[in-house]
Amino acid sequence: MSGSPIGAMFLIEPFVSLSHRFVAALTTIPNASAWGVAAALLGVYTLIALPIGFQFGFIQRDTQTSPKVIRDVLLLALISPALSEELFFRVLLLPHSSEGCSLAVLGFWGIAGLIVFILYHPLNGISFFPAGRQTFFNPVFLGLAALLGIICTLAYWHSGSIWPAVVLHWIVVVVWLLLFGGYRQLHQELV
Repeated sequence: MSGSPIGAMFLIEPFVSLSHRFVAALTTIPNASAWGVAAALLGVYTLIALPIGFQFGFIQRDTQTSPKVIRDVLLLALISPALSEELFFRVLLLPHSSEGCSLAVLGFWGIAGLIVFILYHPLNGISFFPAGRQTFFNPVFLGLAALLGIICTLAYWHSGSIWPAVVLHWIVVVVWLLLFGGYRQLHQELV
């Protein structure tokens, strides 16, 4: 007996939808409006994150000057966390703007994706990156990660492209690592 076409569609449809999301997110070229919104979101993030980070002692002026560290951070942060996390937490989990979802559906997946994004960091500290455990459990870090998740989600939904979210994520991580003590926090035994 052959399987029913309806059953096959039920199994194939999620993969078609995910494939569409990845292709659409990666190939949509952001326009000037998308980059303007991303810049505004970065400004909002900065206005919130810096005072909170300094007030709670989570960030401090601590500039990395080693050319090797700078090069490695600039390159590696683009791949992970920026591109890899945006592919997973935005593109995979969130409906693409071309899917025509209601605000309720967008809101549900936006909140669900944000919760998973926040929880991922302590889990990463427990499993794959134990050197970051203390940082990844820090409530200030988790709050700033939540804010980063929100601005990346908004940039992705506004543009329909992964690239503004990747750039935002990359800038925030690179600035924290190279200028505000993040590298030292995550690599205490190496610095």
